[in-house]
Amino acid sequence: MPFWGKILGLVFGFMFLKIPGAILGLIVGHFFDRAYSQDFSQLGGFGRFFADQDKLKQQAVFFHSLFSSLGHLAKSDGQVTSREIQIATALMDDMQLSAQARKEAQNAFREGKDRDFPLIDTLKSLHEACHGRRDILQVFLEILIQAAFADGELSQQEYNVLEKVARPLGFRRRDLDYLISMYEAEIRFRQRGQSSQKQRQSATYTEKQSLDDAYHILGVSASDDEKTIKRAYRKRMAEHHPDKLVSKGLPKEAMEIAKGKAQDIQSAYEMIKERRGF
Repeated sequence: MPFWGKILGLVFGFMFLKIPGAILGLIVGHFFDRAYSQDFSQLGGFGRFFADQDKLKQQAVFFHSLFSSLGHLAKSDGQVTSREIQIATALMDDMQLSAQARKEAQNAFREGKDRDFPLIDTLKSLHEACHGRRDILQVFLEILIQAAFADGELSQQEYNVLEKVARPLGFRRRDLDYLISMYEAEIRFRQRGQSSQKQRQSATYTEKQSLDDAYHILGVSASDDEKTIKRAYRKRMAEHHPDKLVSKGLPKEAMEIAKGKAQDIQSAYEMIKERRGF
């Protein structure tokens, strides 16, 4: 138990009121030390507990916001199709959610479909829970972009919802457009390896287009020098490195999605390195 309160109370009490003051100061100091000891015990001994609780809260808000936003996105064109339900279910599968977590995700998805769902307030809570960490919020937005493209195209209604989501998270329209164009490049770049030799020969997706998309994935252009490209690569990898994102609060269940992004960035960089010889 701390004792400085008693010592200071005794000294200052004696200075002002001699013996009675010293006794009074000792009593006041004792209560001060006891209160301080309790506060210290709560903040120190349970510091890790509170930190974990804060992280658990952040992850709970992340999941609720994600699946309710997915529900809102699915409802944007007036009705939720079986394909959109499959997309949300596939995301739950990819994240390997437990039975209870899956039930919560399904409830959140249904909430998001409601006409009066408070999307903006929900996203503001997410921004606050994530302490405004742009990298975590960007992954959140990228998951929604990926879901919107699951049927092969982005409708105007879906774009409107994505723009509505982006604003409370701190992303401007041009940021959203950039992330969308980057994801489109990733889709094409990913599919190049899945195309048959015959398809490659038909020039539906040429080597030049593939290289252009690789530059776009890194956020650079063909005219940039080696130093700029390497710096952009490191920055993009840092933004999507799964371990770093999890340490900042990204739920581990979303790690596979971050890994996919990191793999695309790595593949794009390897192609550019090979073509430019550095």
